Amino acid sequence: MAYFATALATPNIAVVKYWGKRDEELMLPTNSSLSFTMDETLKTITEIGFDKSLRETSLILDGKKIIGAELAGINKVFSYLHDKYDVKMHAKITSKNYFPTAAGMASSASGYAALAFAINAALGLQLSGKELSIIARLGSGSASRSVYGGFVEWQKGTKADGTDSFAVQIADENHWLQIRNVIAIVDAKKKKVPSRAGMRETVATSRLFKERMKGMDRTLVDMKRAVSSKDFEGFAKITMRESNSMHAVMADAKPPIVYLNDVSIKIIAGVEAINKQDIVAGYTFDAGPNAHIYTLDENVSGVKKMLAGISGIRKTIVCRVGSGPRILG
Repeated sequence: MAYFATALATPNIAVVKYWGKRDEELMLPTNSSLSFTMDETLKTITEIGFDKSLRETSLILDGKKIIGAELAGINKVFSYLHDKYDVKMHAKITSKNYFPTAAGMASSASGYAALAFAINAALGLQLSGKELSIIARLGSGSASRSVYGGFVEWQKGTKADGTDSFAVQIADENHWLQIRNVIAIVDAKKKKVPSRAGMRETVATSRLFKERMKGMDRTLVDMKRAVSSKDFEGFAKITMRESNSMHAVMADAKPPIVYLNDVSIKIIAGVEAINKQDIVAGYTFDAGPNAHIYTLDENVSGVKKMLAGISGIRKTIVCRVGSGPRILG
């Protein structure tokens, strides 16, 4: 007997960043974080089929069979399913990202969130959001946040077993309808330093990392207040400061980890220029050169005009806040 399901999920972009783990095996972060889940302009669709006749679990991602170490996240998820829910069947997984994979646009977040929802539907487990978040987290830390739409906090937790490290929705997608993410695609290629390796090196070697950690609790409180009150100026300032802070500790690692390129720097300068009179935009960069520029709907055209004047930007995409994963069948 076989069990099938197809799920769609979207990435999230953190405005209070997580960059570093206290436990790599369980994907437990050094600090709590906060993100916006994007709408279906960016999406991952994942199909799963459990079958008692299968001898191994396989993954086809973007048409390519994934093997070896790249299956580590999948293996952790299935080990958890076996131990927690006595799931003994293997599965065939087929997943496609409808935006660049592993380019600093959170494709792993949408991928593992979609996988968690597809598993839940295929097996009829009826899991809570908390449990779905934990399952997704085992594959990719940031995926813990993509199991919800809207504005999401991933609580770092303190327990060694990770049972208190999961995401919670702090406001749904209708809370701040005017906010937009204008994405500037600078380089769609797979990044040279994977996020997991970059985090490991940063935690181990950056002298600035401990200083960053000292202020994270206050940063999270301030950001939640800005989101709750729809204070765009406060939100944008914290977003940019957080992005700068994360990339500074990366650069302080040995050897330095640099994801931004010359075009990224020009985008930062462009945002600073249009913010001289009033704060109308706030940039953030994940582990890659592609920019996520938050602004309000009324200022999208101005942001796009600024980006149009920067050579090296390949494409711009405008996203709203999304409603989270859903089952397609």
